[in-house]
Amino acid sequence: MEVFGFDFGTTNSLISQVIGGQTVVFDQGGEPYPSVVCYEGDSVICGSEAKKRLATHEIGVIGNVVRSPKMLLDREHVHVDGVPRRPRNMVADIVKHVVMATEEDRRYKLERGVSRAVVTIPVDMDGKQRRELRKAFHQAGLVIEQFVHEPMAALYGYLRTKDDPANEIRRLEGHYLLVFDWGGGTLDLTLCQVQSGMLVQVRNDGTNELGGDVMDEAIRREVEKRAVEASGLDPDDVDIDPGASLRLLTRAEEAKIKLSTREQEPIYIPGYFRNGISDPDIDILLTRKDLEEIIGQKVRQGVKRAKALIELADLTTSDISLCLATGGVVNMPAIKSGLYEMFGATRVEISERGFSIISEGAAWIAHDKARLRLAKNIEVHAARNQHFPVIGAGYEMPTAGEVSEAEMLTLYCTDPRDGVGKVSLLSPTRHGRHVQANDARQSLACLNVKVEPSMAKLFERIMLRLEVDDNLILHASAKSAIRGDSDSADIHSLEFGLDIMQGITGRSMSDSTQQSSRVESLAKKPEGRSSQSEQPVGGVLLRPNVATRDDSSLVPGEALVKKELGRAGGHFHHVDELSDLQRKERASYAPCSYCSRRAGDPQCRCLSGN
Repeated sequence: MEVFGFDFGTTNSLISQVIGGQTVVFDQGGEPYPSVVCYEGDSVICGSEAKKRLATHEIGVIGNVVRSPKMLLDREHVHVDGVPRRPRNMVADIVKHVVMATEEDRRYKLERGVSRAVVTIPVDMDGKQRRELRKAFHQAGLVIEQFVHEPMAALYGYLRTKDDPANEIRRLEGHYLLVFDWGGGTLDLTLCQVQSGMLVQVRNDGTNELGGDVMDEAIRREVEKRAVEASGLDPDDVDIDPGASLRLLTRAEEAKIKLSTREQEPIYIPGYFRNGISDPDIDILLTRKDLEEIIGQKVRQGVKRAKALIELADLTTSDISLCLATGGVVNMPAIKSGLYEMFGATRVEISERGFSIISEGAAWIAHDKARLRLAKNIEVHAARNQHFPVIGAGYEMPTAGEVSEAEMLTLYCTDPRDGVGKVSLLSPTRHGRHVQANDARQSLACLNVKVEPSMAKLFERIMLRLEVDDNLILHASAKSAIRGDSDSADIHSLEFGLDIMQGITGRSMSDSTQQSSRVESLAKKPEGRSSQSEQPVGGVLLRPNVATRDDSSLVPGEALVKKELGRAGGHFHHVDELSDLQRKERASYAPCSYCSRRAGDPQCRCLSGN
């Protein structure tokens, strides 16, 4: 069955397909379909016709028009012109519109309809939104084969359409690549590395506060402000024609694009003011310098985020071999200049297929049957600061309708005295399976289950269960054997890899041994920079009290040596059986065997002879 690439974007949407080794983009006259829906009575209007009814580029509900309902999927419902509507249904209406337009495209005759797709999503879309998006596509009659982050789809499409993609991937083996995707709705950043023919995510960042639409609105407001000042009107008494306001917003967007190649651009909107003044028109000459002053701060913020992302990965800009810039905003001279300054002109690639590269990349992923794989280990933080990988990097993610086989692990409670078993799930910041003990980790979740404090050390068992669903959500649950208490958490912020060589060479990845070994950390961290995390001043560490094996060396010293030697059921460890660390723990934390005062208490004089 044919699988398409579907870029359901914040601002625009587009479908592509690979036919005869080439990507076909189902656009409308060289433009994508606006992700806008309008409700007029019983009528549902989508795409360009709905966009014409907008008087602003704001995301969300404006009267009876909804722009980018994808960003509202975390809500149960919103009021559109006084009528409560589910964002999921709005998304379904736009998806139906784009699919119908694609199927009716007379340039290409599809033998079958569009029923399955690889769908791209922003890097900051959480699991709940992904789940709702899948349901919306199902309502529209489409099955989401798998989700892929938009920047990774763009990079996959860029590499896959090279004259010799296999050779290009071999050339980039071990190199770091940055995707700088600045579109109308969001700025998405993904730092990747090529490992054994795979694209592996190292770090992601995304925001919807710096999109091109935000810039267009800022330009519109500034032009309007200048026009009001020139006309001598009181800003509080300005009466603006709504249709003229929409035309100004459209001209602001056009001027932003044209000023990429021009030094100045006139903006003329007749009949803008309805105050009965002699000159109700807007007639302003906007220069490139004006533009950079209006949106310069946002440009600097976007470029700064890219640099911060690289630094979080313990890299510098000199470690980046390629910066792929995509999206309609990246052609602005100020952004180009910022990227050139950071990476140098030879390492920056401005995509010529700005509005279609993401959907084309998704189409190639569908064509190649490239599967998502976990980029980093999922680990349990065990006692004595040990890290046990429960799910290894390279683990294949499930596709439509699948749930991964559950990973089960039995843990031992090393110290039940406080009545809580603490199971911390971590992920190393280093990608791949070859992770060092001192590599930095980021916390994914902490499960707390009640245990019986009177039980012997290493007696209480805690059962941990991990599984991943087709919405790329990791479901974690833990249950204590004796107390029977349980806790669970859903983890949405996983990072992935894509096997680009599989589609080119036709190599099978069905063998589980191959799967687990594919994502190897071939390139070490650059020398001179340590990946070891440092404890912040004033911070505290949660001490895990679970272990993956029955080993008394993992039990705190003060918990091993009991005060009452003849206590029934108790197990006494002699001091000479303890490790140096356990002896120190016993000396510091075990109460005095004579007076029961804490260690270091000045009133304890039992050993002084007084």
